[in-house]
Amino acid sequence: MTLVDHFRELRYRVIMIVVLILIGMAVTAFFYNDLYEFLLRPYLRAVQELNRSRPDQQVMVVNAGVAAPMTLAIKIVAIAGTVVSSPFWLYQIWAFIVPGLLAKERRWTLGFIGAGVPLFLSGVALGYWVLPKGLVVLLGFTPQNSPVANMVEMVPFLTFMIQIMLVFGVAFLLPVVIVALDFAGVITGAQLAAVRSYSIVGIFIFAAVASPSTDPISMLALAVPMSVLYVVAEIICRVNDRRRAGRLAAAEAAEVESGTGTAGD
Repeated sequence: MTLVDHFRELRYRVIMIVVLILIGMAVTAFFYNDLYEFLLRPYLRAVQELNRSRPDQQVMVVNAGVAAPMTLAIKIVAIAGTVVSSPFWLYQIWAFIVPGLLAKERRWTLGFIGAGVPLFLSGVALGYWVLPKGLVVLLGFTPQNSPVANMVEMVPFLTFMIQIMLVFGVAFLLPVVIVALDFAGVITGAQLAAVRSYSIVGIFIFAAVASPSTDPISMLALAVPMSVLYVVAEIICRVNDRRRAGRLAAAEAAEVESGTGTAGD
């Protein structure tokens, strides 16, 4: 395939990705009210919790500006359409890169995708679950019996919510990245074991910064699973290192045997 053919193929795949996302947006537009309620649920839970613990708190969510409801609708539909259509446009990316991969690399890629997708979704779900607790803490910083009302704009709140869920989702991809680096020969399981304590401390620091609130529950909800995933990745890397060492030893033995046989002849 010539360079021009590669660019033509790339253009075709990009067009297909755009079309698939637009179709996904059109489909999710029919469920906009349900999506709106789903995204607003963490806020409503936080308000209920605040009303129980701080009945003096005044909290309301607003759309600032005449065009804000339309902007919010476009943003929600665009995000939902991209997520819903992701299996199809991810296939377009896969179909573009797979001709240049070896059989072993294809298996590795499929394995990493198969592990990464559920881990990412698990992290997103955890972020969605932690968010109400974080909102309670953040909104609770308003002094008691204050005449100031907490007005939460819907569009910035949606952006904040998506950022939190993405951070949690990406954080759960830590073992996939670690194992990929081990498979590439960049790191080893022994090196991971040597820096395990420092890595876990770093994970807790990251969780403290990435969590949407200052309460320890939100931090532990992210730090503990990440620490467990780190240890699991370390175990997988050690197993892979042993297999790789065994293959290298077998190859060296075969080479020595072949050289001995040649010298004897």
